[in-house]
Amino acid sequence: MSPDLLGHISFGWEFFAALLSIILIDLILAGDNAVIIAMAVRSLPRKQRLKGILLGSGAAVLLRVVLTFFAAQLLQTPYLKFVGGLLILWIAVKLFIEGNPVEEVHREAKTTWQALWVIVVADITMSVDNVLAVAGASKGNLFLLLFGLGLSIPFVVFTSSLLSMLMDKYPYIIYIGAAVLGKVGAEMIVTDPVIVEQFSPSKVFQYAMEALFAVGVIAIGKLWVRYKIASRK
Repeated sequence: MSPDLLGHISFGWEFFAALLSIILIDLILAGDNAVIIAMAVRSLPRKQRLKGILLGSGAAVLLRVVLTFFAAQLLQTPYLKFVGGLLILWIAVKLFIEGNPVEEVHREAKTTWQALWVIVVADITMSVDNVLAVAGASKGNLFLLLFGLGLSIPFVVFTSSLLSMLMDKYPYIIYIGAAVLGKVGAEMIVTDPVIVEQFSPSKVFQYAMEALFAVGVIAIGKLWVRYKIASRK
């Protein structure tokens, strides 16, 4: 399905229905990316956070534009989602440790580029599903596709900025963020084409794994923090 040219836009009911679908998809899918960005920039000095959020959001959208042309093929690549899910779980634990609200752990100050690297790596693994959802809703209309990708920038910037401020005021939100990423990682692993073909996991099993990993990343993060504290005594 090749995208229509901009000159073939028909502003009928189907166009506006697709437009509304894309806006809703962007609103829903912005959450996962915003959690990653907010947690990644939390350890930055306050003056650098906006720069990190803007760069991270811009990089995320640029990646989505590139991934748009390969999304369908990438989703069928064996073990890609499985490995991506493991990577998201590792990032979830890493960001939880760095932003842990209770036990203070000595760590080097993170730079904007280090935070950006975490955001980019995480977004590469999470964006294929998002891109495919927007591409499907656009029904091959290039204008709608580009609009959907562009609209995700302000959604992600606003949501990640809000989450970053809330994490400062209510540090325990870090737990929610880590749990969300744990859930996303588990979902990617269970829905990998090879896993689906070999084991045909049920929805109940998928939900159980998502709950297990949501709690698991927090438990592993807390154990690691306590180990580091104990090893310094």
